[in-house]
Amino acid sequence: MSDRPRYRLFVDAPLQAGAPVALDEGQVHYLGHVLRLGDGDQVCVFNGRDGEWRAAFGRIGKKGGALTPLDLLAPQPAEAETILVFAPIRGAKVEFVAEKATELGATRLVPAITRRTVIDRANSLRMRANAIEAAEQCGRLAFPDIAEIRKLDQVLGDWDPAIPLFFCDEGGDVPPLLDAARGIGESPAGVLIGPEGGFDPVERVLLRRLAFVRPVGLGRRILRAETAAIAALTLIEAARQA
Repeated sequence: MSDRPRYRLFVDAPLQAGAPVALDEGQVHYLGHVLRLGDGDQVCVFNGRDGEWRAAFGRIGKKGGALTPLDLLAPQPAEAETILVFAPIRGAKVEFVAEKATELGATRLVPAITRRTVIDRANSLRMRANAIEAAEQCGRLAFPDIAEIRKLDQVLGDWDPAIPLFFCDEGGDVPPLLDAARGIGESPAGVLIGPEGGFDPVERVLLRRLAFVRPVGLGRRILRAETAAIAALTLIEAARQA
């Protein structure tokens, strides 16, 4: 059978032909009541490790259900490591960042507390849920790992110096990100986005002293934090394909 099922679902379980995967109650409700699938109807299923599979839906009792993988549709692709380091922002905006970062190929999200960060927490479970939903919708077979929130100096202290960190600096005399990142190909790279109020001058001095940090610009305008994250990841993706 060559036709690809219309719907896609993430499961956190190994996938292999003929081995049923139990679904939680929410997934059963979504497949059976929202999508109105019946026994034997097929969906695409992925877990971020074993590729994408065609799977058959089956009910178990009144509220239970399972997917049985039938055949492999696509192997798990290799992805270039793209790390987004960002100051957490309020409410739905951080979930929006998680969603769009997934669509744009980020492999790791790192919330970091800066001197001007307004909030000092990030709901990693909600971010993960939004990332999974985005992966289901956009056709990606993985979604970003989400790190625990830490102070910026801790993130920088643990950074692999072999990975360039493109620091989106609003301070003036810096090259455009697209030019600075040109030629990175599939090599690992990170981007650093500040809070709504921008980076503190002390932080800017510290960042510019680090050998792995590359100050860059995102254009002529001052962008909101969530817009800057999307713009930076888009430019990194463009640079990878250049």
